[in-house]
Amino acid sequence: MKTTSAARRPSIHLIDSEADSLTNLADSVEERLPQVSELLIGEIARATIHTADRLPRDVVAMLSTVEFSDAASGTTRIVQLVYPREADISAGRISILTPIGAGLIGLREGQSIVWPDREGNERKLTIVKVTQNGLSPAPTT
Repeated sequence: MKTTSAARRPSIHLIDSEADSLTNLADSVEERLPQVSELLIGEIARATIHTADRLPRDVVAMLSTVEFSDAASGTTRIVQLVYPREADISAGRISILTPIGAGLIGLREGQSIVWPDREGNERKLTIVKVTQNGLSPAPTT
């Protein structure tokens, strides 16, 4: 798998309670989804952690609706970032346990990240707009 150096990745921000929930989630799928687990743990480790009331409004958090562009495909998509049980790609809800979901979390409007897809190919994702939809509940497992 080709990966980009974390040193070249943009700064990211997470809510403290979401960082804890996402760490537990990533740990729980380490054997089944090793790539996503590793990527998500790495992102959590380098994030600036905030309380929910201090997270900037333009940051992708759980349950946020995100408009992003994918330079590889030339498309712009609007999705909601959700926990696995709420995922439904046909309804525009993508799981945090997908490579794209793990890449979007914590980014701010205007930021770009070069991020691996399921096949290990790097894609440049750019956040166009973030809409907060309320704080996310902890996932049910």
